[in-house]
Amino acid sequence: MARAIMIQGTGSNVGKSMIVAGLARAYTRRGLAVRPFKPQNMSNNAAVTVDGGEIGRAQALQAKAAGIAPHTDMNPVLLKPQSSTGAQIIVQGQVYGQQDARDFGAAKDRLMPFVLESFHRLAEGCDLVLVEGAGSPAEINLRARDIANMGFARAAEVPVVLMGDIDRGGVIAQIVGTQAVLDGADRALVKAFAINKFRGDARLFDEGRNDTCARTGWPCLGVVPWFDSAGRLPAEDVADLPARARSGGTGLTVVVPQLPRISNFDDLDPLAAEPNVNVIIAPRGAPLPVEADVILLGGSKSTLSDLAALRAEGWDIDIAAHVRRGGHVLGLCGGYQILGNSIADPEGIEGPPEAAAGLGHLDVETVLHPRKTLALSHGTHLQSGTALSGYEIHMGDTQGPDCAHPWLDIGGTPTGASARNGQIQGCYLHGIFSSDAFRAAWLAQFGQTSQTAYDVQVEATLDDLADHLETHLDLNALLALARPPVIRT
Repeated sequence: MARAIMIQGTGSNVGKSMIVAGLARAYTRRGLAVRPFKPQNMSNNAAVTVDGGEIGRAQALQAKAAGIAPHTDMNPVLLKPQSSTGAQIIVQGQVYGQQDARDFGAAKDRLMPFVLESFHRLAEGCDLVLVEGAGSPAEINLRARDIANMGFARAAEVPVVLMGDIDRGGVIAQIVGTQAVLDGADRALVKAFAINKFRGDARLFDEGRNDTCARTGWPCLGVVPWFDSAGRLPAEDVADLPARARSGGTGLTVVVPQLPRISNFDDLDPLAAEPNVNVIIAPRGAPLPVEADVILLGGSKSTLSDLAALRAEGWDIDIAAHVRRGGHVLGLCGGYQILGNSIADPEGIEGPPEAAAGLGHLDVETVLHPRKTLALSHGTHLQSGTALSGYEIHMGDTQGPDCAHPWLDIGGTPTGASARNGQIQGCYLHGIFSSDAFRAAWLAQFGQTSQTAYDVQVEATLDDLADHLETHLDLNALLALARPPVIRT
C-alpha cells in the first residue's frame, strides 16, 4: 500500500489546494505514482470524472498535476451549498441527499465509512497519497464527528503537515494556537509545519520561524514565497473570482454577474487568460457595466434563488437594456435556464416546490427533476466547425422553440438554443472555453484573435509551481514523513 501524508491548514484559503497540486506534480516528476485525496470538500465548482461522478474542481486539477484522470475516490464527500444553511451532499460522485447544516454533524457518522473505503481503494494502486484537509483542525467545535481533518487523520493514522498563511497576518499565532487547542492524540499526528504566501525577503522571518519551532516543537519544512502565477490555474473558490478578473485593456469585455450560488466558474479562466479579453465580475450592489460586449450568465447551484437575486439587483433590467443595444448574452447551464421563459421545480429539488418566470430572452422552458445529468462530452461548434469538449452537470431539462436553433453538436445531437440571430445563446455544456479551437472561433465573432494555448499554459504553470516548491520546501523531508496508512474496520 502507498504511503500517505496530509496537508492541513490553519484556516480556509491558506493555499492547501495549490500546495497539494504542486506537490503532486513535483513527486510525479520524481517518478512516483501519486494520487490526490480530499475526504470532504465544500464547493460549487465541480468536475465530472471518468467513472461518471463529480468531485471538487481542486481535486481534478491535482489529478491533472499527477498526470492521471480524476476519479470519484479522490473526493468521496462533496458538499454543494444551495442556501445559507443547506447543501446537496455528493457521496462517491453521486447525489446522496440534502442536508441542513445543523443536521450535517450527525450525518458524518454515516459518511466516514465511504471516506475510508475510497481512500483505501485509491491507496492500493499508487506510491503516495497526498491528502488535503478542509478549513482548519482548530475548529474544535466540529471535532467530535470530523471527517475532513483530524477525524480522518486519526482513523487512517496519516501524519499531518500544518500549513500557515503569512499573508493574512498572525501566522505564528495561527500555528501555535492550533497546537494549543488540539488534544494530545491529534497533536501527536502533526509532524511539521510550513509557511505559505510570503512576500518579500523570507530571511526577515527567520526569527519568527525559529520561535514557532521552539514553541511547538515542530520542525519547519520551509517558507514558501507568494506564487505569482497562481491565477493561471483554475479557480476553486468563489472568493477567488474578483482576483481572476481583468479589466481596463482594449479588446472584448465580458461581464459576469456574481450571483450568490454561482457554480463551475472556472468556465471563465480560459477567457481571462486571453490578453485581449477583459473579464469583469460584477459585484452585488452595482449595476452591470454598460461597456459589456457580452454578458455571461454562468452556472448556478440554486437557479431559482439566483434568478430572484438577479432581479433584486435590477440586473434583469440591465440585461434587457444590453440586448436592446445589440449586446450579446451567453448562458451556461443555470444561466441558460435563467434566460428562458420559465423555470419550474415541481418536486422541490432546490427548496419548496415553485415556479418562476425567467428573463424571457430565449424561447425555452426548464423543468427541474431529481435525476442529475453527469457527462463528459465532445462535439462541434456548428458555425465554425471547430471541435470542442466539456462536461454536463445539471438537474433539469430545457425545451422550446429556440432549441430548433442549436449552436453545438454533441455526439451527433444538435444542442443548445439561440435567438435573435445568435445574439443570445445558451447551453448545458461547461468547460467549452478550454478548447482552444472553439475559443478562437468564438472570439473571432467579435473581431478578436486568441493568443493563448490554455492547457499548455496550465501544464506549464503546474511545472513552475513544482519548481517553486522544490526550491522553497524540503520535499525530501516531507516525503520522509509519509507513512503507510492504517484502515480500521
